Amino acid sequence: MNIYVGNLSYRMNDKDLEATFAKFGAVKSAKVIMDKETGRSKGFAFVEMEDSAAGNAAIEALNGKETEGRTLRVNEAKPKEDKPRDSRPRRNF
Repeated sequence: MNIYVGNLSYRMNDKDLEATFAKFGAVKSAKVIMDKETGRSKGFAFVEMEDSAAGNAAIEALNGKETEGRTLRVNEAKPKEDKPRDSRPRRNF
């Protein structure tokens, strides 16, 4: 089960995230999404759980929970949609 975690503290890293979700079951992966230019967290992450029941328990327990002064948004991740690319030429000033 793939889980989206939003409104994440910018200080949280992959290991912290994995530890938070491991309380509910086996975690396949936990990845905080980082900005390529700055190297800072973008404030959201994805967690993959081995078991759907454990994933649902984590969502139920963590959604709306305050962590480091921020209220987490936790739900099942939706599949990424293929968006058409913008074909307009880019201007570099």
